[in-house]
Amino acid sequence: MSTSTMQDKVVVITGANSGIGLYTAIGVAKLGAKVIITARDEEKGRKALVDIKQLAGVDAELLLLDLASFASIKQCAADFLAKHSKLDVLINNAGLSLSERQETEDGYEYVLQVNHIGPFLLTRLLLDSLKAAAPSRIVNLSSAGHFGARKGMTWNDLQRTKSYGGQAYCEAKLGTIYFSKELSKRYQQDGITAYAVNPRFVNTNFGKDGDASGFLKFFFWLGKYWMMKPEDGALTSIWAASSDDALQYNGCYVQDCTVKAPQPIAEDAEAAQRFWELSEEWIAKAV
Repeated sequence: MSTSTMQDKVVVITGANSGIGLYTAIGVAKLGAKVIITARDEEKGRKALVDIKQLAGVDAELLLLDLASFASIKQCAADFLAKHSKLDVLINNAGLSLSERQETEDGYEYVLQVNHIGPFLLTRLLLDSLKAAAPSRIVNLSSAGHFGARKGMTWNDLQRTKSYGGQAYCEAKLGTIYFSKELSKRYQQDGITAYAVNPRFVNTNFGKDGDASGFLKFFFWLGKYWMMKPEDGALTSIWAASSDDALQYNGCYVQDCTVKAPQPIAEDAEAAQRFWELSEEWIAKAV
């Protein structure tokens, strides 16, 4: 894996108290970055700071962030901007999958908000600091799960009020690819590049912390016997955040530290634009 020094670069990583996010934080810290992690739970976040110190030899910062809350996202962004004038890399790592439909306090389907609407809002709120640090990068965690959305978005029921199932997660991760493509088009002139990363199937706490039940819970439990270790799953995120080689793949779906073809419908430019415009509507009350 080819990486470049990240000496003194400011990096924000969401959901970095465990799993892929934690090892991404450790990896970029070892490259010299000033790391800011986010966590929903302060105690877990502070434990992650200890882990980063022990494994990377440097101190990191903690911001509290709940992507299921616009108020929390706005406070997190404000806390960051109060201390930092620029942001070199934003890694939208946090995500989840649910077995049953829930709504956030903002009135949106939970999986869609945590995996996309929340990161979309956070990115928008930090955009000026990314521009100030240009050339800068946005790394969004997608998934091979997007292949499950073979017919694309359920445009007439993205909030899943009519039916609910695994498609919610699959379409949210397809949306991550659309989001990355639109970011690359809209902000390339500002010196910002964006990537949709598939970390592959990684053995983390994903799906094991009470959010999943039934078959989904069993799938993630069984995965411990064949999934990758989180330190290996973090490698493509670290590469996308740091490598000069990654610059040629602006807006692309990447896996194993190189470009990878997503499912064909993920290349639909009109769908990507439509999803962006809907996302703007969803966050309109918060910006």
